[in-house]
Amino acid sequence: MKLRNTVLLALVALVTFAFAGKGVAYKVVTNQSKVAWKGTKVTGEHSGVINIANGQLTSDGKNILGGSFDIDMSSIVCTDITDAKMNGNLVGHLKSDDFFGTAKYPKATLVITKVTPTKTKGQYLVNGDLTIKGIKNPIQFPATIAHAGNQIKAKANIKVDRTKYDIKYGSGSFFDNLGDKAISNEFDLNVDLVAQKDLVAKR
Repeated sequence: MKLRNTVLLALVALVTFAFAGKGVAYKVVTNQSKVAWKGTKVTGEHSGVINIANGQLTSDGKNILGGSFDIDMSSIVCTDITDAKMNGNLVGHLKSDDFFGTAKYPKATLVITKVTPTKTKGQYLVNGDLTIKGIKNPIQFPATIAHAGNQIKAKANIKVDRTKYDIKYGSGSFFDNLGDKAISNEFDLNVDLVAQKDLVAKR
């Protein structure tokens, strides 16, 4: 009998731990969150913003356990070109099949698989899977993450090698004699994220 009680208690503890480990969902506040992009080429650079369509982080109150985000690729805009025609031409090209093919692939996704604290307080190393144009690759990037009341605030700089997602236009790695028309393989995503605990669901 004593052995049975011990086993039952162990099972209850295990189930409780597993349930607790799922954490609490914090929904991304899209109108307070921003993703800024920057791409470089031999003759300069271009930059702009793109919207997070939806997403959430899962936390145990102190640590991020996971998360997932959908990025609205059709929302991409350029902010550094003032000429309307040139701006429209660039954005149209970015949405075309040469780059992100937004008609066929309207969203990109990022799924966080692991968040590891570093020796610096508030600084973390994030591992995840990034999917662009239907192609998924593992990715790793540094992030600053803070729990503040019912919110989680995070900032991250994500460097993406576009050629891993079959975006090879203007890449010196695949085309010769591009000269000053060569475009860098990597582009930057600077993420400023706010996620809010769903207080209504907790009542």
